[in-house]
Amino acid sequence: MLKANERRQKILEILCVRRQETMENLAQEFNVTTRTIRTDIEELTLAHPIETVRGRYGGGVRVADGYYLGRKYLKPDQQELLKRLSENLTGEDLATMNSILSEFALTKRAEK
Repeated sequence: MLKANERRQKILEILCVRRQETMENLAQEFNVTTRTIRTDIEELTLAHPIETVRGRYGGGVRVADGYYLGRKYLKPDQQELLKRLSENLTGEDLATMNSILSEFALTKRAEK
C-alpha cells in the first residue's frame, strides 16, 4: 500500500492525464475509502489547481485546463504585471508578450 504522499502524487499524475475522475473510481483504484481520497484531494488543492465538481453526471475531481505536472506557470501578480506592460506594446513585441501569457498563464477557471 502506498504512503499518503505517494498516493497523492499518483492521484495528481492521474488527473493530469485523465483531466477528470470520480472520487469513487480513485478510491477503488487505490484500494482506500472515498473519505481518504477526499482528504487527499483537499491536500492537493492547497498546492495545485484542482477542483471538485458536484453532480451525478460530470461530477468528480478535475485539474484546471492547461495544467500539467512539471510545467512552470506565472503567479497571478506576475500575470497581471505582464498584462499591464503589454498595453504599451505593438507589433511583434505584443505578439511575443501574448504568446508568453498564453503559454505560461493558467486559464481563468484555474485561478479560482
